Amino acid sequence: MPVEPTPEQIAEMQSIAGGPDDGPLVMLNLNRYRDPAAYARYGEVATRVLERVGGRVLWHAPVKGTVVGEGEERFDDVIAVWYPSAAAFVELATDAELLGARQHRLDGLERAALLRCHGEAEPVLEGLNPAPERFG
Repeated sequence: MPVEPTPEQIAEMQSIAGGPDDGPLVMLNLNRYRDPAAYARYGEVATRVLERVGGRVLWHAPVKGTVVGEGEERFDDVIAVWYPSAAAFVELATDAELLGARQHRLDGLERAALLRCHGEAEPVLEGLNPAPERFG
């Protein structure tokens, strides 16, 4: 099960970084743990690096259960992380200190999904009450 991006996914983020479509974004992390303590060790490093690149955790919550989805779609945690740009995300993902903690991430995660979402200039959660026209 995937816990890291494919080379194509990395290349897509790198192509956005610094380009005309670069801007604030929110990465929605969906994590299923194999070893939560190992992931916590990775998280300590990731938090330091996140602050260095100008990002911040907007929201973090344990998942209580899956309402829609099956088996492999089960996750333990949801973490929303704001970045000032795709370039900042790429900077975090390629940071030497964070790469040094990679084994903790691999040991800690059984499955992960990382969804790139639109972000606002300021790190806020927005759009929790979407306009009805968006759903037809």
